[in-house]
Amino acid sequence: MIDLATAAGARAAGRLRDALILWLTTVTAAGQPQASPVWFLWTDDEILVYSRADTPRPANIRANPRVAANLDSDGDGGDVVSIEGEARVVQEHAAEADVPPAYIEKYAAQVAANGWTMASFLVDYPVEIRIRPTRVRAW
Repeated sequence: MIDLATAAGARAAGRLRDALILWLTTVTAAGQPQASPVWFLWTDDEILVYSRADTPRPANIRANPRVAANLDSDGDGGDVVSIEGEARVVQEHAAEADVPPAYIEKYAAQVAANGWTMASFLVDYPVEIRIRPTRVRAW
């Protein structure tokens, strides 16, 4: 999906690997887009997100799996990564054993700074969501 042979594609892949925050937009049953910042992992050509169960995000995805995901630009309108995709709720109660080691490593400092362990993080954010990109734009 991402053309690593291009400079923009290589930058996009690097940003998807290293960025800590992704803006995920889901759509309510009434058609209202809702954007929210999420922690994520780019893995196996998909985006992995853990969500609170009591937010609209999981219900929105069940009702309409089409989503958008974006990384912040460089502040001058460049280095943009914009993704459209199909999301699915993979499981409602993820366990620590289900979390990829790369996710644990990526967010270890943030988890600790919030006073969590990965197990306690999953008590608050138990819903595993995966997004398969259908279109990626980078410039």
